[in-house]
Amino acid sequence: MRRKSGFLFISIILSFFLASPGHLRAEKAAIGDLLVTNNTSHVLVYARVTNCFTAEMDAAIMAGVPTTFTFFVDLFQERARWLDRKITRMTVRHTIKYDNVKKLFYISVNGDNEPTSFQDLENAKRAMSDLNGFSVSPLNMLKRNQYYYIEIKVKLDKVRLPLHMDQVFPFVSLWDFETDWYRKGFFY
Repeated sequence: MRRKSGFLFISIILSFFLASPGHLRAEKAAIGDLLVTNNTSHVLVYARVTNCFTAEMDAAIMAGVPTTFTFFVDLFQERARWLDRKITRMTVRHTIKYDNVKKLFYISVNGDNEPTSFQDLENAKRAMSDLNGFSVSPLNMLKRNQYYYIEIKVKLDKVRLPLHMDQVFPFVSLWDFETDWYRKGFFY
């Protein structure tokens, strides 16, 4: 009898996760605060991903599971009566990893050797979801008095658990998200 009630309990929990995956996923990840500007030599992009973390993702990060956001940034030149010309495509990867021993969160950008450390999860999540002054293209690749636009989207890379644990915890695949493409025009 005890075995049957345990099986029933596990079945109910699993059916709850499978029947209502909406609470496991962020509302709808989106890109906000998209800004395109330049310094003396490069086109710079600032952006923020919103609604991208769930409680389950936070728990996985706290357990030491590395999580990666990949930003895709395309720069196009608008051309009348012709197809727009893609100038560059840049990819930026932000990876967060928690060190349980040191009690620090490490954020690396594109796998850099010196990751930035944070003592609390909220600041680490903010650093993960912000793209601050990322250089997209040198200004010498642009022509004066032309219209251009940036397209950007963000994808959460598939979470890979060690020792094939993702087969034991299939709901981890529900963390996958990808935003829509967002577009911001500018005149140079």
